[in-house]
Amino acid sequence: MPNFSGNWKMKSSENFEELLKALGVNMMLRKIAVAAASKPAVEIKQDGESFYIKTSTTVRTTEISFRIGEEFEEQTVDGRPCKSLAKWESENKMVCEQRLLKGEGPRTGWSRELTNDGELILTMTADDVVCTRVYIRSDTTNHHPTTAPFPPPPTPHFSHGPVSPCPPVAASCPPPSL
Repeated sequence: MPNFSGNWKMKSSENFEELLKALGVNMMLRKIAVAAASKPAVEIKQDGESFYIKTSTTVRTTEISFRIGEEFEEQTVDGRPCKSLAKWESENKMVCEQRLLKGEGPRTGWSRELTNDGELILTMTADDVVCTRVYIRSDTTNHHPTTAPFPPPPTPHFSHGPVSPCPPVAASCPPPSL
């Protein structure tokens, strides 16, 4: 099973504004959204089939928690509430179909895939418009269970003898003489 856990930063983005246009977002809001979402920070926590994904931009933070194969509520990219169902499409790729709770709109969904070189590919769709965002890990946490863990930090050595304990707190000191 792939390990999506970690902190991710966006490396590239294609067709985000076109995706927003397909969702019916007006031009002024599209420009703001494109600028704000140009450097999203993504945090993913995975425990087996359970996921927590937090995406932060300068204007908005979204958080979702879900389990593969179980329906959950989230929002589409343009903020409309929907029911979603994520499932594995392949060993390294999950896909999610979204269904609006109210109103009508384009068919939407997303997928997340881990590549062999460690990149995370997020694909978002609105009908036939596809936006692709590529992320790279922004942390140094060990994400590969087969890799040895980091060595412990070196033990500090003091050359001036033992360190004396801290003096008592100031409240127990006598008041200064004037």
